[in-house]
Amino acid sequence: MGSRFACQASAAFGLEGLVAEELRSLNMADVLSENGDVRFSADAEELFRCNLFLRYCDRVFVVMADQKCVTFDELFRLVNSIPWEDYVSGNEAFNISAKCARSRLMSPRDCQSIAKKALLERLKEKTKLRIFPENGPSFPVLVSVHSDRVRILLNTSGDALSRRGYRTWNGEAPLRETLAAALVRLSPWKPGMPLYDPCCGTGTILTEAALIASHRCPGISRHFAMEQFHFCRSLDFTFLRKTAEESFCPDLISDISGSDIDPGPLKLALRHVHQAGLDGRISLSVLPLQEVSLSSENGVFICNPPYGERLSDQAASRTLYRDLHALKSRHPSWSLCAISSDPGFERAFGLRADKKRRLYNGRLECTYYIYYGTRKPVSC
Repeated sequence: MGSRFACQASAAFGLEGLVAEELRSLNMADVLSENGDVRFSADAEELFRCNLFLRYCDRVFVVMADQKCVTFDELFRLVNSIPWEDYVSGNEAFNISAKCARSRLMSPRDCQSIAKKALLERLKEKTKLRIFPENGPSFPVLVSVHSDRVRILLNTSGDALSRRGYRTWNGEAPLRETLAAALVRLSPWKPGMPLYDPCCGTGTILTEAALIASHRCPGISRHFAMEQFHFCRSLDFTFLRKTAEESFCPDLISDISGSDIDPGPLKLALRHVHQAGLDGRISLSVLPLQEVSLSSENGVFICNPPYGERLSDQAASRTLYRDLHALKSRHPSWSLCAISSDPGFERAFGLRADKKRRLYNGRLECTYYIYYGTRKPVSC
């Protein structure tokens, strides 16, 4: 398994730098950020480690081919030139998907059909098999077409890496785990500092912060498509998981808490905390934001308040933003970080942010607003 692969880690817009930083910390080679993804090279074991450890990444791919194509004939030849016989046993379920943007090849369905035909024709020629039952493990391939550039990508993750396995129901206005982890990472918070989410909902931000503090692999509780790949069969996935799990230290979690006015989402939050293996490590309470008053100093509020996407909700959301300013004023040594797609956030909050960062929550373009606290000296 010494072969090295050209790889790609996909990421939401604005998170590419965090993913590149993580890849370098995992000692991946040739790391290069692009719009929406990060290129790097890795062997099969390193690919599995990436799936286990990457917190801000959507999926990890092997780049099987990368070439300009403007006709379906060129696409067929490109896919047909890939040595698929080195990667499969023949009974895989070949799940081909496609996405197209700003290109002459603009039909995902046609790209998908042609790519699968080219793949199967290659296998028939090289293996001398005539029938492929496709009753085995999934072999997910993505045909990505952008600005006439075609990348044929083997999806080693399967489901998106945001699906950590601890969240069984999203509730309203769900926040992806990858984005929640990024909000924690981009905030002034560091493990050991107090952290509080006053609009915690189902607890995703708090859970991700606890996973970071305890050095828990985000992907430790789920499986990945590559675990069923024929060319990865010599890897000892059980050993690699056990080794990754050794870093988990729940005793490092301290002073992570939150509240919400609605008890319904909090019940889900407690379930998610339990399913993440963090029972007793995160404090949750039913409490209106206006009544939050904390005795600790030098902490960080991180929240994903309602955006007021519908006009009927906008007034209530902007009232809540003013309440967030009041919360910050009651805790001058605390920093406050909030993500919103509402362009009127700062006006409603009543103060310009000290720092802003553009991010995407799904397809919604948002801004992450950071207001720094006036840090108090800590007495010994």
